[in-house]
Amino acid sequence: MWLKPEEILLKNAFKLWVTEKDNEYFVLQRRRGYGEGGGGLTGLLVGTLDTVLDSTSKVAPYRILHHTPDSQIYWSIACGVTKEEIVHHWEWLQQNIMRTLSVFDSSEDITSFVQGKIRGLIAEEGKTSLVLEDDPEKFREALLRFEKWFNLPPEEKLVTYYSCSYWKGKVPCQGWLYLSTNFLCFYSYLLGAEVKLVISWDEIWRLEKTSNVILTESIHVLANGEDHYFSMLLHLNETFVIMEQLADYSIKRLFDKEGFQREPALSDPLQITKRGLEAHAKSEQFRTFFRLPKEENLLEVHECFLWVPFSHFNTLGKICLSENYLCFASQDGSQCHIIIPMREVKSNKASVTGSIENTRALRFSEVRDYQRLANTIRSRCGISASPQHSASSESLINHFEDNPEDVTLMVGQKDSSKAVSTEALMTVFHPQDVENLDPKMLKEKMKEQSWNIHFSEYGRGTSMFFTRKTRDLIVRGVPEALRGELWMLFSGAVNDMATHPGYYTELVEQSLGTSTLATDEIERDLHRSLPEHPAFQSDTGISALRRVLTAYAYRNPKIGYCQAMNILTSVLLLYAKEEEAFWLLVAVCERMLPDYFNRRIIGALVDQAVFEDLIREHLPQLVEHMTDLSFFSSVSLSWFLTLFISVLPIESAVNVVDCFFYDGIKAILQLGLAVLDYNMEALIGCHDDAEAVTILNKFFDSVTNRDSPLPPTVQQASVGNNDKASDFNVDISQLIREAYEKYGAIRSEDVERSRKRNKLYVIQTLEDTTKQNVMRVVSQEVRFSALQLDELYYLFKRQHFLSCYWTMQSPALLHHDPSLAYLEQYQLGFQQFSVLFSLLEPWAFCTPKSTLSLWVFRLIDENQDGLINFKEFCYALDTLYGGSFTNKLKFLFKLHLPPGEPLTIASNSTPQLILFIIPKLQQNCKGKVDLQAYLKQWQNEILKKEETIKDLPRINQAQFIHFSKTLYNIFHGDPEEESLYRAVAHVTSLLLRMEEVGRRLQEPSSPPESSKPANTSAVEESSTEEASTTPESCDTSSSHNSQDAAAELSETEWSFSFEQVLASLLNEPAIVSFFERPVDIQTKVGHAKVAQLKLKANK
Repeated sequence: MWLKPEEILLKNAFKLWVTEKDNEYFVLQRRRGYGEGGGGLTGLLVGTLDTVLDSTSKVAPYRILHHTPDSQIYWSIACGVTKEEIVHHWEWLQQNIMRTLSVFDSSEDITSFVQGKIRGLIAEEGKTSLVLEDDPEKFREALLRFEKWFNLPPEEKLVTYYSCSYWKGKVPCQGWLYLSTNFLCFYSYLLGAEVKLVISWDEIWRLEKTSNVILTESIHVLANGEDHYFSMLLHLNETFVIMEQLADYSIKRLFDKEGFQREPALSDPLQITKRGLEAHAKSEQFRTFFRLPKEENLLEVHECFLWVPFSHFNTLGKICLSENYLCFASQDGSQCHIIIPMREVKSNKASVTGSIENTRALRFSEVRDYQRLANTIRSRCGISASPQHSASSESLINHFEDNPEDVTLMVGQKDSSKAVSTEALMTVFHPQDVENLDPKMLKEKMKEQSWNIHFSEYGRGTSMFFTRKTRDLIVRGVPEALRGELWMLFSGAVNDMATHPGYYTELVEQSLGTSTLATDEIERDLHRSLPEHPAFQSDTGISALRRVLTAYAYRNPKIGYCQAMNILTSVLLLYAKEEEAFWLLVAVCERMLPDYFNRRIIGALVDQAVFEDLIREHLPQLVEHMTDLSFFSSVSLSWFLTLFISVLPIESAVNVVDCFFYDGIKAILQLGLAVLDYNMEALIGCHDDAEAVTILNKFFDSVTNRDSPLPPTVQQASVGNNDKASDFNVDISQLIREAYEKYGAIRSEDVERSRKRNKLYVIQTLEDTTKQNVMRVVSQEVRFSALQLDELYYLFKRQHFLSCYWTMQSPALLHHDPSLAYLEQYQLGFQQFSVLFSLLEPWAFCTPKSTLSLWVFRLIDENQDGLINFKEFCYALDTLYGGSFTNKLKFLFKLHLPPGEPLTIASNSTPQLILFIIPKLQQNCKGKVDLQAYLKQWQNEILKKEETIKDLPRINQAQFIHFSKTLYNIFHGDPEEESLYRAVAHVTSLLLRMEEVGRRLQEPSSPPESSKPANTSAVEESSTEEASTTPESCDTSSSHNSQDAAAELSETEWSFSFEQVLASLLNEPAIVSFFERPVDIQTKVGHAKVAQLKLKANK
């Protein structure tokens, strides 16, 4: 490998390098301790030194130096892993450089020429792969070490590397941590002790930063039941973020495809870089904080001051710019932020001299790169301005010439969203009585007045300032009339609706009349959604609910429709217009509660784990009494899925939804802690879970909203238990206020961090449950032990993932669906199966991708879908390892029977045979899951009778010849190979004679005597010849002899039944003892664990 020329003082390296070749301008050297005469104490010390100091010579012990006769300075220009590689570079220098150097007059010119030439070679090599790396030279050297030490497939992409210590027991090993797309790797070499660690990201259960007495700061990794600690990292936070991103990337790509498909930035595993992961993490944090659509990416960040008119001072913060939004967040503790859609900003070079109606000026000062920012805003406004907004918004951006560090934006205040045809159901079924002046309505009017004052000071609509005062107003309660507008604003749904005019109407038109599993479930649940509320006792409310849920199921078929969506949507429709309710549902399902509404409700399980962590931190008394916190997880599931709507009266639940739309899941977590804290004494006194559930239900029934202006009929509509026998009432506003006072210090950033940490554990727990269910089903039909099944499942699942690591088009990845039955979640196509089966089958008679491998695949693929599940795989191995002699022979016999369709057998038949599988594979992956087909398959398995040997068809001559060849391949390499070959030849001869005798007895007249003995003798001759061949030539000779025999007997068709073959082979003790000899599967499994990845790397 060519290296960027670096100056070296050779006098300091005489003891570490040995010169092997030299000339006037170049020196070829070998590292002492490597190659011939290497090893010993010198080798150990040099190897340790190289590893600790991250020396390239650890993996490249050869190098070439450049020097000039009149200079004492040497320049390293190349290194090599092997002597052949470095000699190749040396010869290139001799042929292409040496002759040219003689024309130069000075040593400086010679050195400059050589350095320029080497840099040119490096630039040519690294044009494609290393262009995005910060330091291509060092990265090339690290990549060389990574490939040498770990021997992973060449497609594996190294992302970054760090120096660190790995704690093996109580002893730290100083070495290097390599983070690639699919693996976490570590290498250390100290005084002859080599430590090598390779962990795939999909095996990690825990990834967290920890500290203790010995390790002040370290990264803890839990994988495969083992704990790993990495410390002494120079950039620990940076390292942890990259590891977290890679683990999350792997989980999304391999386990949680629904979330992954929404992130095109990470779609290609071969293009993942450190810079790309860091940018993705920042964009994700940016979108979460400002509630922006998934399509937005953080493009620029500028530190500046913003003039805040309501406080009359400049607040320090950062401008964050994306494709369609300009956002500002303060950094001085004022918790002030603002979101400015580019569609409401218009570029103008004229200065602003007067006030403009319905606009507000935003003045950013001390912007460092103000010119770039102003130009970017102008260009973005020109691109993103739509006719809908450019006509209505009277907005200006001005760059003041007299103060070049100020940028002023004039932003429109009017909400130009298109009106929809329906109104919020609450305004239809409960219009406010303006003349009603009872205390509750007066208080409601005071709330509205407070919000109107807030709007006048902080703005209204998309460009409103979000401050502490906004949260205080939210906690006190949102007026009924403003609830829909504020939900749209706080959730970011207002931006979705503004940028997709007419989208909902089109969805409704396209989705109405469709019939799917989702629409059937929607129809079933329509009348269960707030059934006692007047709005959903009429066709108006039911029809609106049907349209919203059906449109969303049509928009997002991956989610479709899930339980609890109907309850949430019903409440949204009460306070928002129909189209607004749809976009609110989009915001909740796709941004605010990710992965909540799918078949595995991963998001809810993750947030329950976060909730348990918060209980341990904030409610230690409760933890001491109830050590098993899983009870709270089961109880709180409905809290998270329905935002407390299913457990609280509707008039109280909407206050919780107010807080949720402003603070996200943090508000639900805070309220959950407040509920448990409020009932602390009662819960501690509980004797069982049922008593605790009763206490919590009684508490929720006692929660009221004293300020609600809704009539009693509406207030009682959503209460799950109308029998309120409690002697006390709890006001929801007071409960929310206490939640914010006690637990308001919980930061949203910490919640997101805890979500990521717990997601790994939740996913792996679900995977472990899947494994246990699969093993419980399979263990009833095979003879393998639980430990053997566990190891086989590990290999099977790993083989599935090996086909997914380096491509997004893998059949295994495309067909992986966590919603399928447990046995169908992980399946292998033919290529993956053939590799794994060749590693595990007991007699080494199947090579990967061979015709015989395909025949095995075809035989055990019971449903003919072109995919093998774990049960089918284990059943085949169980037959070969633990089956009786008859069952093993029956398996081999059935391999050579023709499939359901005619199959051409040729010497190079694999491509044709694969075509047999592909059409069925394609047919099975289209459309939704056919439940009827699954039920039919299940019924057939129940009614399936035991197959007897009499049910097997006869085998013809061509198939019998292939059967004989398979037996020869199985016996190849066995100590009793010679006797086994003779036994097969004897059986073949015997079967042919039996067939000949049978034919003669059946034929009325015998043909000429000369022909038949000739045929029989020919086959006997071929059998005898096969039996006498040596092991080295058995395959070739048996093939030719079998083909000759088939040619000679082509005129006379003959066939054998399985009973005949079995009876003949039972008379050969050598063959019977061979098949009844036990084979240790544990040895095979151990070998497969090591060879599985290497086999992929050596392809």
